[in-house]
Amino acid sequence: MDSPIRLHWLDPRNPHQPFPPVRLAMRDPNGLLAIGGDLSPARLLSAYRQGIFPWYNPDEPILWWCPDPRAVLEVDGMRVSRSLTKSIRRGDYALSFDKAFTQVLLACGAPRERSRGTWLGDDMRRAYIDLFNQGYAHSLEVWREGELIGGLYGVVLGRVFFGESMFSRATDASKIALYWLCEQLRQWGFELIDCQISSAHLLSLGAQELSRERFLQRLSQAVTQRPDTGRWQFDIAVPADARHGPP
Repeated sequence: MDSPIRLHWLDPRNPHQPFPPVRLAMRDPNGLLAIGGDLSPARLLSAYRQGIFPWYNPDEPILWWCPDPRAVLEVDGMRVSRSLTKSIRRGDYALSFDKAFTQVLLACGAPRERSRGTWLGDDMRRAYIDLFNQGYAHSLEVWREGELIGGLYGVVLGRVFFGESMFSRATDASKIALYWLCEQLRQWGFELIDCQISSAHLLSLGAQELSRERFLQRLSQAVTQRPDTGRWQFDIAVPADARHGPP
């Protein structure tokens, strides 16, 4: 007879309650570590520092994960195809940081093919907006003729960008966002982008799989560096034609 599944419960009234050791995460489903808790900034920042992230559907309790292996993208490791190179060089777009964070969240949470589910509910959106207002979350937007055509967002601690989601409303728009994010993060001395769960799409873009142990080793070193928690701006040359910029 199979033994019952024992999952660590987090008290939502205590945002400072510690997470269980990540070695206790389940193998099936891969990486499920705890249930419950809350989405306060204190809880979320504690989670990210330990390589843990929330992922759940709106009709579920909060679920916390730390999968093994872990998908990461080195800031100098993105694989750029010939067709993407052409899209990047065409320059028929403009870029911005932190100009439309809520719009990016809504676009990332919209139903789409190959999605991991409608996981970005109202509670999650409010939580990431709180982190954005505190300077820990950032968005990158891609614009064309004043319309938002692609983008991404994530959380930053130390020199790690924890990528949460990206979206595209035009060919290659999300890949363009990722390319320029990598370029800027490399200039700032960041070490890696956490992509969380591996997929064929991420691997095709240059992501690699690290064992949980190796990922946590790198994370522990990188998050100790103090980040700039203000609004971001590009300090590298990027397409910025005013015809395409935000309204």
